[in-house]
Amino acid sequence: MYTKFVTKINYYKIIILLAVFGIGLAVYLLYESFGPTHQSLCYVNSVINCEASTKGPLSRLFGIPVPLYGLVGFVFMILGAIKKWPKLVLGMAIFGTFFCLRINLIEIFQLKAFCPVCFV
Repeated sequence: MYTKFVTKINYYKIIILLAVFGIGLAVYLLYESFGPTHQSLCYVNSVINCEASTKGPLSRLFGIPVPLYGLVGFVFMILGAIKKWPKLVLGMAIFGTFFCLRINLIEIFQLKAFCPVCFV
């Protein structure tokens, strides 16, 4: 019975749902990077906040806001899931994982900050 349930799961629907959630987070960070400096929703204290990712030295890569990379990546993941292109979905997931890992490591060890939205 359990194996019948597992085989009926449509993984592409789960990927689309998670990518839509990721788009929401990326849009929020993009808004924070262009919006005025204020007490954002992810501000907990001077160490745990989104300032390093949205307004600090990590906010842009090659002149492009970092959240925009995430937004484009999630859109490509949705496209890959709709078209059922597993290589595109896997490639974007691997690239996104290493991209976020790089940002989180730089935040934690160099900037001594932590962005909870970036971690999610």
